[in-house]
Amino acid sequence: MPTYETRQSPAAPPGRRTVVAAALLAAVAGPAARAAAAAPDRPRAAPAPLRLPAPTGPHAIGTAALHLTDTARPDPWRRDRPREVMVSFWYPAAAGPGGAEPAPHMEPAAAVHFGGEDGMAALNYRVPPGSTDWRETRSHARPGARVLPGGPRPVVLWSSGVGDPRAWGTGLVEELASRGYVVVTVDHTYEASEVRFPDGTLVASLLPALMKQEKPDLAALTRLTMEARVGDATFVLDRLHALRHGGRTAAERALPRGLAEALDLSRTGMAGHSGGGFTAAQVLRDDRRLVTGINLDGQMHFPARADGTGVVLGEVAEKGLDRPFLLVGSAADVADNRPSWDALVRHSRGHVRRLIVHDTAHGAFTDAAALLPPLAERGTVPRETVTDLLGALPAERSIAITRGLVTAFLDRRLRDRDARPGDVPTGPFPEVERA
Repeated sequence: MPTYETRQSPAAPPGRRTVVAAALLAAVAGPAARAAAAAPDRPRAAPAPLRLPAPTGPHAIGTAALHLTDTARPDPWRRDRPREVMVSFWYPAAAGPGGAEPAPHMEPAAAVHFGGEDGMAALNYRVPPGSTDWRETRSHARPGARVLPGGPRPVVLWSSGVGDPRAWGTGLVEELASRGYVVVTVDHTYEASEVRFPDGTLVASLLPALMKQEKPDLAALTRLTMEARVGDATFVLDRLHALRHGGRTAAERALPRGLAEALDLSRTGMAGHSGGGFTAAQVLRDDRRLVTGINLDGQMHFPARADGTGVVLGEVAEKGLDRPFLLVGSAADVADNRPSWDALVRHSRGHVRRLIVHDTAHGAFTDAAALLPPLAERGTVPRETVTDLLGALPAERSIAITRGLVTAFLDRRLRDRDARPGDVPTGPFPEVERA
């Protein structure tokens, strides 16, 4: 049986979208109240499993998970222990048996918690607790599949939004892997909804309990969140370089044969959604090992005061970048993003491209785009919830646009090694505006 570190759901004051820099109060506590209020009162059947959209690239996909311990860094959330994180590799794989079972979207114990009272399905995405069996959702990748021969490949780190698990970007991650990238997804322990470790321990997010406090210090929590995330990404980069150059732990030696050799770390980028996009920007500023980065609808500023009001620019927005970076924003969040996005463009020497996708909201760039509409069709969530979280743009269109913009930008920067200013091709996407 897994062991658990769980926390109670927070009290539920009004909230807005889920973003690290806006306010963790809105990110975690706000949607919980709306979820309870909006839950339809109807019998629950046993519906068909949810499905992620199939990747469109030419390659089959493999995946493998890895437990990493940073013995040199105390955990920012629990200073009495070293920092531990889970990562997953998604990579081009050789064709395997047709009947090979694809990996689950989330490890089963993690999926149960994700859909429970304290999980982010309810807190971030308003899915009534216990209404959906997230264990049934599958990826398109085969666990431990043989690595596709063909030499070193560009590498992308992926960081999900605040509170979301590393799996909550699998649709985009699989698209990149199917197109020849090795993608490494990172769970930010004690902040992510839950993290399942190999010994069976399931570590739940501390955010709900912290937000339940009478006067949570939102400014301090957002800074702590970013400290942990940036440290995690830098540590993962350290381990990737050790893995590529032979300094491997026993767990790393157990990864699929050829995976280490498939890493071209001279072509490494980082992408993320919301707080993960803020993370990608800051790590790009801090770490020369990254060539480029992408921020999907993430603010890059902190609350100025403990109650979450006011704005203090993050370092990356205040000082800028010297390498190419892509900002893709939802139409719903233009005003919220503007202070830090304007500052980043103004202070950067590297080319920063800003794009806005019309008729979208914050969740449109995540797996929510694929998984929430079917829940509305079966009556699990109101259709108004889907529009509020994703926008009015049809979900399949949001998915196609996100995939198209991200792959085009990374292809130019990591495959072509082109650092010159240039537009991301938006011709196929009339819904996208250059901002």
